[in-house]
Amino acid sequence: MRVTTSKSKNSESFYITKGFINEKGVSTSSVVRKLGTLNDLLKDHGPTRDDVMAWAREQARLETEKYKKENEARTVLIPFHADRQLDYGRQKLYKGGYLFLQSVYYGLGFDRACRKIRERHKFRYDLNAILSDLIYTRILEPGSKRASYRAAMDYLEKPSYEEHDVYRALDVLAEECGFIQSEAFKNSSFLTDQNDGILYYDCTNYYFEIEQEDGAKKYGKSKEHRPNPIVQMGLFTDGDGIPLAFSIFPGNQNEQQSLKPLEKTILQKFGHSKFIYCCDAGLGSEGNREFNHMGERSFIVTQSIKKLPAEDREWALNGDGFKRLSDDKPVELSQIGEEKDGLFYKDCPYTTKKLHQRLIITYSPKYAAYQKEIRRRQVERAERMVASGERKAERKNPNDPARFVGKMAATKAGEAAGIQYYLDEERIAEEARYDGLYAVCTDLLDDEVAPILKVSEGRWRIEECFRIMKTDFEARPAFVRLEDRIEAHFLTCFLALLVYRILEKKLGGGYTCEEILKTLREMDFADVEEQGYMPLYKRSKLTDALHEACGFRTDYQFITRQKMRGIQKRSKGRE
Repeated sequence: MRVTTSKSKNSESFYITKGFINEKGVSTSSVVRKLGTLNDLLKDHGPTRDDVMAWAREQARLETEKYKKENEARTVLIPFHADRQLDYGRQKLYKGGYLFLQSVYYGLGFDRACRKIRERHKFRYDLNAILSDLIYTRILEPGSKRASYRAAMDYLEKPSYEEHDVYRALDVLAEECGFIQSEAFKNSSFLTDQNDGILYYDCTNYYFEIEQEDGAKKYGKSKEHRPNPIVQMGLFTDGDGIPLAFSIFPGNQNEQQSLKPLEKTILQKFGHSKFIYCCDAGLGSEGNREFNHMGERSFIVTQSIKKLPAEDREWALNGDGFKRLSDDKPVELSQIGEEKDGLFYKDCPYTTKKLHQRLIITYSPKYAAYQKEIRRRQVERAERMVASGERKAERKNPNDPARFVGKMAATKAGEAAGIQYYLDEERIAEEARYDGLYAVCTDLLDDEVAPILKVSEGRWRIEECFRIMKTDFEARPAFVRLEDRIEAHFLTCFLALLVYRILEKKLGGGYTCEEILKTLREMDFADVEEQGYMPLYKRSKLTDALHEACGFRTDYQFITRQKMRGIQKRSKGRE
C-alpha cells in the first residue's frame, strides 16, 4: 500500500491506496483509507507538509501489515473436482525438514564461504546449493552422492544444479577443506557459546568395500573388526561435543601421530591457543602430553593402571589413602561395604622422564559391581570351555572369556601328555584387583580434583559424535574412490555433524538424536492444487521447540505459496 494525494484549488487530500489486478487483468487501485486534508493534518502531525507525509507513510505501513495478517489468517477455500484426473508428472509430496537445518547452515556463513571459493575457482555451478544439499541429505536421507541428488529433488526447493556438477564440486571441496573448516570454527561462535576451553580428541576409522589397498585406504585395525582397507579420522570437539576440526590419514598409520598436525592447524589457522587437551589412554602418549604442556595449553588424559611402573601400580591398587570426592573425608576401600553410590579418589605426583604430572586414581563401587558381573558371566563361559575340553584360540579381544582358560601339556615327570585345560584362578583374581578403578594423568597440579574428573568424564561426547556419523549419518562404508573425493565425502559428514550438533544444542539438549532425526525426516508437506502447502506431520513439543529455535513456523493448517517463500527466506536469514 502507498500514500497518494489529490489537489484541488483550495486543498490537498491524503489517501492510502492499494494496487491490484482486476477481473479484466488490468492493473488498478482502490482507496483503503482517507487520511484527511493537509490543513487538518498539519494541526496534529505538522508543522510542515514533510512531517504530514512521513506520518502518512507510517500509516500506510501499518495498514500493509494489518492486511498481511488478515490475509494470512483468512480461511482458504480451494475447489477439488471429483471427476478431474491428476496431471501427468506433477509432484504432490515435498520434504521440509531441511528448513531447520538450513537455518543453521546459513547461520554458519557457508553461503559466504562458497562465494569466496567461487571467486578463486571461477566455476559456473552453484557450489552453495550442492554443499547445502549434501549436508541436508547426509542428515535426513544418507546415501551415495547420486542418491543425495535424487533425495534433494523432493525438497521444497529443488536443486539448481545437475547431477554431474556434484562430482565436480567434490574436487573443489577437497581443495578448500581447510578454509571451510576455519570458516565453520570462526562462525559457529555466532550461533552458540563455544566451550572451547576444553578440546576433546579421538580417532576412528571407516572401511571401504574393496579388497585391495589403494592410496590412503590401507589395511589396519578396524573398529568394526572388518578385513577391508580403511582410512582413519581424527576429530576435535569442544567441551559440549561441537565438532571443531578433523583430518583424514591412512589406515595403517599410528593414530598417535595424527594429533600434532591437526592441533597445529587449530593453533595457527584457527588462532585458538588456550585450552585443555583431553583424550583417552590410546592418544595420551608421552609425546602428545609434552606437546600439550607448551604455551597456554594443558592436558587431562586417561592412564592405563596396568601400564604404570610397578611401584605406582601397586600404590594405585592399594585400598589405603582414598577420600570421598563429595566431602574429601578419608575412607578405606575395604570399609565401604555395600555402598553403591559415590566416588572415591587419591592422588600423588607422577614424574616421567620429561614431565611433572599428577596421577589421580578413582574408585567407583557401582563401576566395580558392573565389572564384577561382566567377569562372572565370562568365567561361566570359560568353565563351559573347560568342561567340554574345547577351548577356542584366544583372540586379541581383551574381553574374550578364553583368557581365563589355561592349559597344561606335560606330566610332573616331564613326559609328553595330552593338553589339559583348567580355569586360571590366578588370572581371575588378578583382574579382580582392578575392579572399579580408573586413572587420570594431568599437568594441572594445583586444580581441584572434581573439575578434572568432570572434564575426563565428558569424553563420551566425542564418542557419541562418531556413533552419530557412523550409524545415523551412515558415513560407512564410503563409496567414493579418489583421494580428494574421499576427503570431500568426510568433509560433508563433518559439516553435517556440526549443523546437527548446533541444532541439538539450540533445542536445549532435551531430546535424543533418534527423536530429532525421526521428527525432521517426517516433516512432509502436500502441494494443494498449487495454492499452497498442507503439513502432513504430527505437531509435538519437539516440533514446537524446532520452530522456536529457528525463528519460523510451518505448523499451520495451510501455508500459502507466498508464506512458504517467506519461510524459506527466513530460514536463510533473509527477510
